Amino acid sequence: MRSYAVFAQFYDELTANVGYAQRAEYFLALCERLGHTPGLTLDLACGTGSLTLELFQRGIDIYGVDGSVEMLSEARGKCMEAGADILFLCQRMQALDLYGTVDTVICSLDSINHLTGAGEVQQVFDKVSFFMNPGGYFFFDLNTLYKHENILGNHTFVYDMKHVYCVWQNRLAGNSGRVDIQLDFFQREGKCYLRSGERFSEYAYPIGEVLAMLGKAGFGNIHLYDELTFDPPKPDSQRLVVAAQKQ
Repeated sequence: MRSYAVFAQFYDELTANVGYAQRAEYFLALCERLGHTPGLTLDLACGTGSLTLELFQRGIDIYGVDGSVEMLSEARGKCMEAGADILFLCQRMQALDLYGTVDTVICSLDSINHLTGAGEVQQVFDKVSFFMNPGGYFFFDLNTLYKHENILGNHTFVYDMKHVYCVWQNRLAGNSGRVDIQLDFFQREGKCYLRSGERFSEYAYPIGEVLAMLGKAGFGNIHLYDELTFDPPKPDSQRLVVAAQKQ
C-alpha cells in the first residue's frame, strides 16, 4: 500500500486542529527574526497543501512537493477552490529534483520523522542543499524522542468526526524510538460502515545526529526552537523547529 493513499481523503478533517494559519505566520516571523527574505519557497512534503495555500495567500512565491498522488490531488482541488494557481510536483523527498534553485524550504509536521533511517535523512538534507541558493534557509520540524516515548508510545486515540470514525493505534518498537502506527477508518455508507486502513512508522532522530547531518550537507548557522516559539528546546519538548542556513 502506498503511504497516505487512504489517509489523504480524511487527512484535513483529522488535522483540523493543526492551525495552519498560525504556522504560516510563525514561519514568516522566523524569517523576519533571522533577517531572511523568503524569495522562491518550496513546501517539502506538503501533504494536502494547507500550509502551502496559507503562505501563498500571504504573498509568498511558493510551490509544493509530496510523494503521494492522493495527497496532491486533495491539495490541487483545495487550491483551485480558493482561486490559487499553485504548482505541485509528485516527488519523494529523497529523490527531490527541481527545475532550479530556491531560497527557502519548509518541511513541517514531522515529515522528517517519516524517513526510514539516517541514510534517508542525509539524502533529503543533501538534496535540499543542492537545490538551495547560498544564504537560503531550510526550516523543518521533527518529533522528539520524548514525544514518541511519552505521548505517542503504546497509546490508542479515537476520533469521532463528521465524515469518518478513526481508530489510531501506536506501538513503540522497543528502545529504537520508532513508533509503528495503524490507522483504521470507518466511513458510513447507508446503513453500513466501510472499513479501510493504513500503516506507517515514524522515527525519532537524536538532535545531535541531525545537526551533524546538516553540517555534512553544507548547512550552518543552525537555530533550534521549541515548536511555534522562539524559546530554546526543553527536556519535554514534543516537537522541535530547526532553522539551518545554506553556507
